[in-house]
Amino acid sequence: MTKVIGLTGGIGSGKTTIANYFEEMGVPVYIADNGAKNVMKSEEIIEEVKNAFGQDIFDGEVLNRAKLAQIVFNDKVQLAKLNSIVHPAVKKDFESWMQEFKNFDYVVYEAAILFESGRYKECDVIITVTAPEEVRIERVIKRDRTTREQVLSRMKMQWNDEKRISKSNFVINNNNLKIAKEEVVKILKILNIKQNQS
Repeated sequence: MTKVIGLTGGIGSGKTTIANYFEEMGVPVYIADNGAKNVMKSEEIIEEVKNAFGQDIFDGEVLNRAKLAQIVFNDKVQLAKLNSIVHPAVKKDFESWMQEFKNFDYVVYEAAILFESGRYKECDVIITVTAPEEVRIERVIKRDRTTREQVLSRMKMQWNDEKRISKSNFVINNNNLKIAKEEVVKILKILNIKQNQS
């Protein structure tokens, strides 16, 4: 049976870069953010979002992601409301994606809020990607063309590294990409050894 590697890390930790490296190494990767974007295109989900957050976050019939982000990243209650709509749909999307890769030993499920959403309970192995806070802030400001304040408010909505690490099997420090890639290779070797022994 295919085992699931949960890959997580705070905003700006570079977990998608690490996920891409797993993919290069031949491990199929599901990016939960992309899954969420896909399910948000379905009429059923759009209707639920509209009912929960109102017409104001839509430009005509098109969801304005920036307006929605502004609401949910500043209010835990609103974020929980959005997650209760999106997470079950992403779970279903992931399960149907898994069917394509059922002959693989492992797949990676990459998600920023793996722990917060409770999805970590469905993973066989968990890897947390870390990076120094200032590096993370700089990365996100550059990537999202956002402000330091907005990045910090999003960070506050997520678990901190200590909490994530305490529930993880492996930790990859993504401050230096070369070393981070070597960590991926090491982890894959360990997992293959474990699999061969089981």
